[in-house]
Amino acid sequence: MVFTWLNLAIVLALGAGAAFAAGPLAAALVFAPSWHGGDLSMPYECGMEPHGGSWMRFTVNYWIYALIFLAFDVDVLYLFPVAAQYVHSEGWMPLVKVTIFLVVLALGIVYFWRKGVFAWPRRING
Repeated sequence: MVFTWLNLAIVLALGAGAAFAAGPLAAALVFAPSWHGGDLSMPYECGMEPHGGSWMRFTVNYWIYALIFLAFDVDVLYLFPVAAQYVHSEGWMPLVKVTIFLVVLALGIVYFWRKGVFAWPRRING
């Protein structure tokens, strides 16, 4: 293999990229304050005093609610390519397919609603 100026430029660009990536990390290790105490050890809650302990447990309902939101959010993302391609299609079949997709999503929401997943339980402290 012949080492050309292009190979040298590629190696220098990779070295510069590695230096730009490692430089701030090394500077943070050298110049960052090492004192850990006071307010630095408290969890951050939007500038307000934290409520409860430093480690709070969420109920299973919170995680199920988050997973259902994620699932329906991803399903709705499928509608964007369909809407972009809908202009180039002919006939009623794309509308029927999108309607079936939305009906299945709506049935999923109704199913979870009937199961009581969307009912947020209230915790009574006392």
